[in-house]
Amino acid sequence: MIFMLIFIFGLIIGSFLNVCIYRTPRNESIVCPGSRCTSCKKPIPWYDNIPLASYLMLRGRCRVCHEKISFRYFAVELISAVSFLILYMNFGLNYIFWIYSLLTFSLIVVTFIDLEFQIIPDRISLVGIFVGIILSVSFPGLQSAFTWKRAFLNSIIGALAGGGLIYLTGVLGQLAFKKESMGGGDVKLMAMLGAFLGWKMAVLIFFLAPFFGAPIGIYMKFVKKEDIIPYGPYISLASFVAMVWGHKILSLFLP
Repeated sequence: MIFMLIFIFGLIIGSFLNVCIYRTPRNESIVCPGSRCTSCKKPIPWYDNIPLASYLMLRGRCRVCHEKISFRYFAVELISAVSFLILYMNFGLNYIFWIYSLLTFSLIVVTFIDLEFQIIPDRISLVGIFVGIILSVSFPGLQSAFTWKRAFLNSIIGALAGGGLIYLTGVLGQLAFKKESMGGGDVKLMAMLGAFLGWKMAVLIFFLAPFFGAPIGIYMKFVKKEDIIPYGPYISLASFVAMVWGHKILSLFLP
């Protein structure tokens, strides 16, 4: 029963994340007005706004104008629910679960905005850095620390390490390829992750992300002939892996 409730709650959050993904890069309010069709702008009634089910019943089209609804809405709701369930299965309902859920939902928004617009909004990453530091001080266990002072230090070092690694990669990439290889948004995103997770996890994410990004990047570069390849989604995926299985992975390399 609890698994079903967690999954349903994740679906509801995913529906809200879709609003954030669509409106944030357009500088629109995520609070009002209510949900509208992006084509005809008609309000969407509650029975057409049920996560997953409404998309399937409407066959991915608006009831009023019959324009196609992006599959992204269905995908975000499903990914949010599954991620929420995975976190619950690994951490229960303790504070780590809620903090990691907050971070995961932020990363889902970042992923889909970056895929569509090739930007990572500062209102997520910069605000996230401060939120990560505050939560680390409030819950030292988030940084595997016993005191708030140590947790604060770990969070600061994590932010510097995460952002610094990506920044250095961008500098070296620009020297090697004579063009920007890492955007400022990626730097701030990694700094946010370091603030939440600490420097060890930030380093792990740095090395995990290319494993997800390289195969797709090669395909996009040489098959699709795309020059701009967003890196935020791969950082986000690596971050989720680090949150759930990071300590087990690190234990293979660190005493």
